[in-house]
Amino acid sequence: MLFRPRLIDLKIIGFYTGKLVIGVGFLMLIPMVVSLVNREWGPVLDFLIGASIAIAAGHLSSIWLRTGKEMGWIHGIMVVPMAWLAAMFFGAVPHYLGGHFASFLDAMFDTMSGFTTTGLTLIRDLDHLSYGHNFWRHLTIFIGGQGIVIVMLTLMAGGASSVWALSVGEAREEKILPNLIHTARFIRRFSLIYFIAGTAALWLGAVQIGISPLRALFHAPNVFMAAFDTGGFTPQSQSIVYYHSPLFEFLTLPLMLAGAINFGLYYALFSGNRRELFKNSELKTMTATIFVSFTITAAAIAAAGVFGDTASLFRRGFYQLISAYTSTGFTTVYSFHIPDIWGALGLLTIMVTMGLGASIGSTAGGIKAYRLMIILKAFVLEIRRVILPPSAVTVAKYHHLKKNLLTEKLVLGAFLIGIAYIASYLAGAVIAASMGYSLVDALFQSVSAGGNIGLSSRIPLLDIPSALKITYITQMWMGRLEFVSILALIGFAISAVRGK
Repeated sequence: MLFRPRLIDLKIIGFYTGKLVIGVGFLMLIPMVVSLVNREWGPVLDFLIGASIAIAAGHLSSIWLRTGKEMGWIHGIMVVPMAWLAAMFFGAVPHYLGGHFASFLDAMFDTMSGFTTTGLTLIRDLDHLSYGHNFWRHLTIFIGGQGIVIVMLTLMAGGASSVWALSVGEAREEKILPNLIHTARFIRRFSLIYFIAGTAALWLGAVQIGISPLRALFHAPNVFMAAFDTGGFTPQSQSIVYYHSPLFEFLTLPLMLAGAINFGLYYALFSGNRRELFKNSELKTMTATIFVSFTITAAAIAAAGVFGDTASLFRRGFYQLISAYTSTGFTTVYSFHIPDIWGALGLLTIMVTMGLGASIGSTAGGIKAYRLMIILKAFVLEIRRVILPPSAVTVAKYHHLKKNLLTEKLVLGAFLIGIAYIASYLAGAVIAASMGYSLVDALFQSVSAGGNIGLSSRIPLLDIPSALKITYITQMWMGRLEFVSILALIGFAISAVRGK
């Protein structure tokens, strides 16, 4: 029997969602300061208005919906998808006021793309965007990469159940430390350390290739946030092509890979467990997937004969493959040239690579190497059960931060999430194809949105119908939260209508 949610349940969900909206409002003050420093008075007003609206709305909801009741498990699960939608809405206000978007829907598209670390954009005239607005685009990636409710995890005074629910809802259910609050703080500190080191390296690299030190000071942190949090936005419309530099590509490549690795693996390494680097089953799966994918892609590019030397093939092929696999979305070639460069086989390989994604518990999107590893081990185990005598005891183990036993629950979960992603990719492709776009381009763009990748096909995003924009927004939202909290939200809505 479905039980109808009570009014107090809705108030608790609204109350904590409002708290996150307040946080989004205060975060807008950071790009406002960037605009102040650069004397961009119009953008200063845009962020002041946006921050004021978000903070006022959050405070009003906190006053009207205050109950004195603590958040429980179901409330935490519901807060996550609602908070992401609220962050998209309020975060889009300064974008829209900036005048670089044709509609508020386009501004919300860009904001959702940033928070979900996707990198698709509907912005117009990016090359003349203000410093403040440009920084806000990249800051949304940094916030979304760590997890919007990480702030809530580190600051809220909730019980263990509600904190765990928030983490599960945001696809951060893996405990790096026994306490989830401490886990969230580790992710925050680790990311800040990488931010300082990565920004310094990119600044030096940008100066080395001829960008003025002051301009490099703007490009470096933005490119770092987009690379490490696998978001794909860049300060200029030409993506990484803009820099025309093997050095800059060399500097961003390890940052993309670093962002695609499980935070738990970093904690193990920093704790002195160096062997984990060689024993981790997920990392082995990632390495094997990259090797196989690049071998096929390199053969496809070589067959196309576009690049005449190995160095160019590596720069255009391997870099683009890592960008797709880590769900970053940086490009060293123009997007509309990708189908011509890769050919049919290479394009298919890159789509599969995008759809799979990198590591669980990272900033990357897609199905994830961890789930692929679980599914492959389940297949091997089933083959062994068929071959061996019925009396034989067959079990499978894998190493992921510790020795683990493959269970039916793990296998079922991996299959269900994998199927959900594939269904999302196919649904988005069917919707786009029904609007007149080619099936190949429709599938490529759908995988890019649903897997939070950010690479574009030959579909002109600025001209797509509103219905397709909403489709991609939904795919980005569902893909980033890995469906669990979304399905729970759907169940919650059904129980509100049909429950007793």
